[in-house]
Amino acid sequence: MEKLKKYIDSEIELEISGKTIFYGILMDIGPDILVLFDGRNYLYIPLLHVQNIKERIEKEWTGVQQPVAIGFENDDHEISYRKTLSNAKGQFLELFVTGNKSLHGYITSVLNDYIVFYSPVYKNVFISMHHLKWLTPYSYQTTPYTLSSKELPVVPLNVPLARSFEEQLKKYKETLVVFDLGEEPDKIGLLKNVENNMVELAAADSRAVFWKLSHLKMFHLP
Repeated sequence: MEKLKKYIDSEIELEISGKTIFYGILMDIGPDILVLFDGRNYLYIPLLHVQNIKERIEKEWTGVQQPVAIGFENDDHEISYRKTLSNAKGQFLELFVTGNKSLHGYITSVLNDYIVFYSPVYKNVFISMHHLKWLTPYSYQTTPYTLSSKELPVVPLNVPLARSFEEQLKKYKETLVVFDLGEEPDKIGLLKNVENNMVELAAADSRAVFWKLSHLKMFHLP
């Protein structure tokens, strides 16, 4: 990681899983996350999803200028994924987890291996930290969908939370749940069981559908 730090303040190209490519200035890098400024936004990208990073040569430069504003406040000397999530609590964000869909809202809780994210569209969403691709802070002057603070209050989820994603999911047995924003019909169903890294759902047509838990990115209640 020390060798990558020499590219801080330089323009780089990086590819993450899903063949998504970003260009911008490397602002900071820690043991498990980096910060890229693409000329408009700060992108906080967990290294878990980074496929490769390379320096841009002069003829490839996009002309991204050094930012004037700053991203999340960080009182520590070294940035990390967990510190970033904790520093982001309560601030309006856009984050990407699955496909080309993004979520807008704010983090209310950071647990062992998942976060609770409040979205005005999906309400409380439980997101595995292993699947969060990147997140971007809003400017302090804007809110999702131009909602007022009265319509979108920054308050924590007032229910008991388990420490792990799996244990939190188990709380919703015999409840209708939606995984990964319902990108596939078979990811919507009545939760029957969670055991040995397998999730059993009863689909709309009553068939049993089994999903490997480690491949499920997030869930919410409809």
